[in-house]
Amino acid sequence: MKVPAVAVGSALTVLGLCFGGGVAAAELGAHDMMQKNFFVAKIKSFKSTGTMVLINDKGQTRERKSSTYSVLQPNGIDSKLLVKFTFPTDIKGTAFLQVEHIEADDDEWIYLPALGKSRRLVANNKKDSFVGSDFSYGDISLPSVELYEHRLLGSEAVDGQDCYKVESTPKTESTRDNSGYSRKITWLRKNNFVEAKVEYYDLSNRLLKTQVVSQPQLLEPDTQRWFARHREMTNQQTGHKTVLNFDEVEAAVAVPEDLFTTRYLERE
Repeated sequence: MKVPAVAVGSALTVLGLCFGGGVAAAELGAHDMMQKNFFVAKIKSFKSTGTMVLINDKGQTRERKSSTYSVLQPNGIDSKLLVKFTFPTDIKGTAFLQVEHIEADDDEWIYLPALGKSRRLVANNKKDSFVGSDFSYGDISLPSVELYEHRLLGSEAVDGQDCYKVESTPKTESTRDNSGYSRKITWLRKNNFVEAKVEYYDLSNRLLKTQVVSQPQLLEPDTQRWFARHREMTNQQTGHKTVLNFDEVEAAVAVPEDLFTTRYLERE
């Protein structure tokens, strides 16, 4: 759900960068670093099973399990993503579908079994909670790099990993309001450009959430595409936390095209 998106010509240039186009990391600016971060997760296809744990400020937990399928579209930029919850009973069948578009709004739907039909999401739903977690719908996939101004703040270690520290500020009021963030700061691992930590600031410029990302796994050695198997999102204002573990991840899988339809979304 991003508009406008990266121009195709610019994206192809970045794809060249990502495949080792001869530009040393030290020569990259903040914008190019964020482009590398965007493309490093663009895996041709994968399926995974995950466990989501919701932890309130008293330490009480609720556990959810899901299956995820993703394919990269022919342009090498946009992905199709399906997340379907399988446990517990009260959320089983809940599903989320996202079809990205480089030059238009992404198509996104949420299916809630209690309603019996899928609901299309719009741009201002980006800031809404993703099925009651501390992740928003806008956090599920990385937004277009072109929607933000990026500034390199320096280098800093996160959990022993050398990282570039980049501040990203929305270029427009609509991007700012739809995301619910006035800015974010991303720590990018220097060795692979996978994020190690992200801070999100609310519209009053107060720290709202912190995401810690660990266990990156190289799924496509030839294209240097990575998948982070552990993510923790903490709401710093409420003390609520969501832990997301991907238990099994398999790349280069055949994913039927009809999975990415509202008809499949509504199939329980």
